[in-house]
Amino acid sequence: MKPEIVLMGGMMPHVMEALEAAYVVHRYDQATDKAAFLAEIADKVRGLATGGHHGALDNAVIDALPKLEIISSFGVGVDHVDVGHATGKGVVVANTPDVLNDDVANLAIALILMCSRQLVAADRFVRGGQWLEGAMPLQQAIRGKIVGILGLGRIGKDIATKLQVFGCEVVYHGRREQADQPYRYCPDLLAMAKDCDYLVVICPGGPETEGIVDRAVLDALGPEGTLINVARGSVVDEPALVAALAEGRLGGAGLDVFAEEPEVPQALIDLEHVVLLPHVGSATVQTRKAMGDLVVDNLAAHFAGKGALTPVTAG
Repeated sequence: MKPEIVLMGGMMPHVMEALEAAYVVHRYDQATDKAAFLAEIADKVRGLATGGHHGALDNAVIDALPKLEIISSFGVGVDHVDVGHATGKGVVVANTPDVLNDDVANLAIALILMCSRQLVAADRFVRGGQWLEGAMPLQQAIRGKIVGILGLGRIGKDIATKLQVFGCEVVYHGRREQADQPYRYCPDLLAMAKDCDYLVVICPGGPETEGIVDRAVLDALGPEGTLINVARGSVVDEPALVAALAEGRLGGAGLDVFAEEPEVPQALIDLEHVVLLPHVGSATVQTRKAMGDLVVDNLAAHFAGKGALTPVTAG
């Protein structure tokens, strides 16, 4: 008999096909009465597939499924799942790390270049006919600039490696120093921000990092500094960011994530020195396919008795 799983919402066609071929799939998103739906399948469901794009996974859903063994999540971030609660009930949580490192790191580099060279504005400059009236003002090179990385995890390390090609000096802040890394560790985020030309946010989301980039950090980065966020919108105090940019206390920003996606504050949209992207860090055909494959593979490995390929550890 096929194992039975809950699918919190739709996924890519190749993922849907693989799940429907291997499991009895129960669609949570299509249930009108969620409580009745869960009660009906409570004693049968052993797996659950979800992703950050489906929103937070309520602990009540986990609690309603006493036979649940594994949650396979699409994406590297698991701030939409209470991992401690799940693992405390004996449920394995798996995510899709590594396969998206390259594209997210590339996008972070792209945002730095877009901001430093004002490439979006340059495009408008040509399209608007301003070039016919004279040359665009000179912009900034990034060679020799200090780039602070908030969160030197898998993707952060990839960003740091790529920055070496551009001649940047990399420093980093995180929960602890990583002795095997060649970059200077900054135990204090505020002090690091004061030293940086660019601050790249690539730490996990969740309660521990919510609003960690606040007014003080933005002011430390200053009117010559630029914030790059490819992590989670929750990590940055968005109202403080809008105010810092509007008042000239922060030089610029390149943002792929926002506090209430897909809602973006109009104040950010109206600012010329901000690059706004629709959360496309991992959004390439190749990477999204690999992420989807790993959602399927984590479930398959678990139900084959081998254990999830990429389990998440609480804390």
